[in-house]
Amino acid sequence: MQSKAPHRVVNPWLIAMVVMLATFMEVLDTSVANVALPHIAGNLSATVDEATWVLTSYLVANAVVLPLGGYLGSLFGRKRFYMTCVAIFTLSSMLCGLAPSLPWLIFFRVMQGVGGGALQPTSQAILIETFPHQKRGAAMAFYGMGVVLAPIVGPVLGGWITDNYSWHWIFLINIPVGILSLVLTYRMVFDPPTLKRLSLKEGFRIDYLGIGVLTLGLAALEIVLDEGQRRDWFGSNLIIASAVVAVVCLVGVVFYLLKKDHPIIDLRLLKDRNFAVSTVMLFVLGFVLYGSLALLPIFLQTLLGYTASLSGWILSPGGVVILLMMPVVAVLLRHSDTRFLIATGFITCGLGLLWMSRFNLQVDFQTAMLSRCVQSLGLAFLFVPMNVTAFQNITPDKTSYASGMLNLVRNIGGSTGIALVSTILSRRSQVHQANLVANMYPASLAYQGFMSRSTQMLMQHGSSAPDAAREAQGLAYGLLLRQANMMAFADTFWIMGVLCISLLPLIFFMRKTHAGRGPLPTGE
Repeated sequence: MQSKAPHRVVNPWLIAMVVMLATFMEVLDTSVANVALPHIAGNLSATVDEATWVLTSYLVANAVVLPLGGYLGSLFGRKRFYMTCVAIFTLSSMLCGLAPSLPWLIFFRVMQGVGGGALQPTSQAILIETFPHQKRGAAMAFYGMGVVLAPIVGPVLGGWITDNYSWHWIFLINIPVGILSLVLTYRMVFDPPTLKRLSLKEGFRIDYLGIGVLTLGLAALEIVLDEGQRRDWFGSNLIIASAVVAVVCLVGVVFYLLKKDHPIIDLRLLKDRNFAVSTVMLFVLGFVLYGSLALLPIFLQTLLGYTASLSGWILSPGGVVILLMMPVVAVLLRHSDTRFLIATGFITCGLGLLWMSRFNLQVDFQTAMLSRCVQSLGLAFLFVPMNVTAFQNITPDKTSYASGMLNLVRNIGGSTGIALVSTILSRRSQVHQANLVANMYPASLAYQGFMSRSTQMLMQHGSSAPDAAREAQGLAYGLLLRQANMMAFADTFWIMGVLCISLLPLIFFMRKTHAGRGPLPTGE
């Protein structure tokens, strides 16, 4: 049922809670399945490598639908389209939990990604239109809690459910949340009067060609990013073919869309300086958020021997910092230029990552946790001010298009971050391993001393002299690998930290913005 105008006044904060509920659920599903992959593979008689398509298929479908939210919302009505997406996501979640085999699970995950892909931009558009300019900062802070906290909570929640119950429940828990979201949306959310509907009866035609080319290009790009490291990048024919398809389709669709009166993605929004710069910054935010989120647990579990639960306790305080700081940032937005808050965020986030780059194999729990908290403090200063700045001069009828583009860019930034940090980690580990091996030669006094001490220790524990000598070489090589990996992690954290700080010059290209005001004159 579609309502053209609200029949009663609804508290905007209730609407914010409703749209944040579905968004949190959707973003959570991008990461909650990660830790359950070995269980899924074992239960469905598949390899872990085959099971990774459970993640990839969802991300591909998600990326394809993300930029189409504004277009499809204008075509079918935003409330109707939003409820359809929630219904598809909820139904496919149930089917994922009941999937009898891996191919069926992958198919249902594609459905889930299609349903969930438009939830973020449509939720954000509803939020922007529900609140006046002076309250958008607080509204975006509330919404940001769900978007930023979900990928942090996801692995911890997924691990706990899988260990204590079954992997099926990581999907089935979406059912009651989805039903509640549908009921509340039906009763509280209405299409705004400013929404311009595209009518098929008035001669408007759906752009099947644009949708098809964009879908193919984004799907190919996601395959490159998600499978690149696993398949040795351009050493794989699949990656080469996907990269060619992605470049041809995405470059071609840009020129095609610029000629359309009603494009599926309104690239003309990038003419606004604030929106364009915010888009670049949100790409880096996604890169750093998802890249560090993938890197830190691997470091803690593989090099320091932490359990999945213990590594989760290092990540969780960072989520608490974001939760506590979002309302503070919302207050600061009313009195401060958003550019200063964004600069503070990138500097703080960069310092947290640079602190991580100084880790060694003896780093303690408290240091690891505090560094993550510093990085999270920076993230709290980034998400809300950047979104407020991006939407400052966007007209109400374009909010869905703008939101879809921003969410797409952030998600692609996340996929790029995960892919590149994995590659950098692997390549830098090889470089450091080669450099360290050069110092392990028989004439080296340090090497001789290590071998002598290790051999004596092993002999004291019952090994014969020849066995102790061989085992000592194994100890030396194991220590070399750990040190090489530690140095590679430090390099990767350093690169992400420098990337954050290097964005500061872009602040000068942004116009002055306050969350408590409407759009500023272009000359200000």
